[in-house]
Amino acid sequence: MRYLSTRDPRDPPATLSFTEALLAGLAEDGGLYVPDRLPGLSPAELTGYSGLPYAELAARIVSLFSGDAFAINDLRPLTIAAYNGFARTAVVPLVQLDDRLWLLELFHGPTAAFKDLALQLVGRMFDAVLAQRHERITIVGATSGDTGSAALEACRDRDAIDIFMLFPHNRVSEIQRRQMTTIDSPNTHAIAVEGTFDDCQDLVKALFGDTKLRRTLNLSAVNSINWARIAAQTAYYFAAGVGLGAPVREISFSVPTGNFGNVYAGHIARRMGLPIDRLVIATNRNDILARYFATGRMEIAPVEPSLSPSMDIQVPSNFERLLFELKGCNGAAAGDRIRAFREYGSLPDDEQAWRIACALFSAHKIDDAQTINTIGETYARSGVLIDPHTAVAVAAAQAEMSADSSGAPMIALGCAHAAKFPEVVERATGLRPALPASLDDLLERRERMVVLPNDLGAVTQLIRAHARCARNS
Repeated sequence: MRYLSTRDPRDPPATLSFTEALLAGLAEDGGLYVPDRLPGLSPAELTGYSGLPYAELAARIVSLFSGDAFAINDLRPLTIAAYNGFARTAVVPLVQLDDRLWLLELFHGPTAAFKDLALQLVGRMFDAVLAQRHERITIVGATSGDTGSAALEACRDRDAIDIFMLFPHNRVSEIQRRQMTTIDSPNTHAIAVEGTFDDCQDLVKALFGDTKLRRTLNLSAVNSINWARIAAQTAYYFAAGVGLGAPVREISFSVPTGNFGNVYAGHIARRMGLPIDRLVIATNRNDILARYFATGRMEIAPVEPSLSPSMDIQVPSNFERLLFELKGCNGAAAGDRIRAFREYGSLPDDEQAWRIACALFSAHKIDDAQTINTIGETYARSGVLIDPHTAVAVAAAQAEMSADSSGAPMIALGCAHAAKFPEVVERATGLRPALPASLDDLLERRERMVVLPNDLGAVTQLIRAHARCARNS
């Protein structure tokens, strides 16, 4: 399997190995890497996944994408190490909320968010590759909340990696911020940018777009723009699917969605053979995706702060991967449309592509009032405390099921521990959730961060000053 850029206009396009795509993260032309083909799984193979320990299932799934770079026997010790520290033996347990609705708990890792499931593994994959190649890299990423802490935690104390995470100043929860700023490791750097997540994301893409800087610092990425993240995330869709009877019956998923990476991983699992009936995109008030699926028009609007801040995004980067697919894997066409979107704030209309997309996904917008109500109603009905992002998924799932009589089980993705948003949960239920034991002293730890303006020069200067690649070049 080889990897190509979503914006490569050449025919045939240039391709990279899995290792090269892992280390590069973002293509030099600004595109995202996608595999030149997808592995297919038969019903018999899916049945064989039932009952496997999560580490074994993840090793099997990721090996389908990594090939010789990480064969199954290479991946097993990495997945075992990645998931041994999770608070639940099942790693991603399913909890039944009612007759048809289930919650997939993805927050039992070290930072209490779903990003741990990919990043605890990807961090170890980076380590293995860099040790083999005797190289050092500089990881730069943007986060709307949870990716930052998960990435910093996964990469802390690693001699071959320096990591810089940009997040929007005063636009993440206190718990999310402290999880990034209290990591006491010299190779980790939390940078608060005076702007939105989209501003942070644009700064990261600009850094990668500077070819000289990229090569000097040996830049890499751990955001969901890195295909290894997507590959690792597909594993929990398979785990949940076979746990509820796939491939004998179809299942559906409702996914809280900001940057489109998590729900896109579900789309990939479906294309590989997992019988998914519906993939529901659950958005908050920053509803660019819900508006697109309702009208066919994708137009950037101002980012509005919400109770689910990790989804406060108006430029869903991973949508580019779906757009590439919708345009027949034509890099020139996809690249032209993405450049127009960024220049004019609106994706050029394409009714044919929109209709294909609508057959693949449905979408619902959930506002803050619905979020609060859903947290309260879920607790009253089931005794389960959920965070506001999970509440968005649950509310969207309920909206979808009310219009769907298929009877397929619906799985809402629980993407963060309720204690990461204690004020919101307490407001909805009257209960203030306690932090997991691993984070119980978080509010007492010393913070370490830098606040910078939304300015590429300032960010570049800081990274150059602290990245060991720059000092050694």
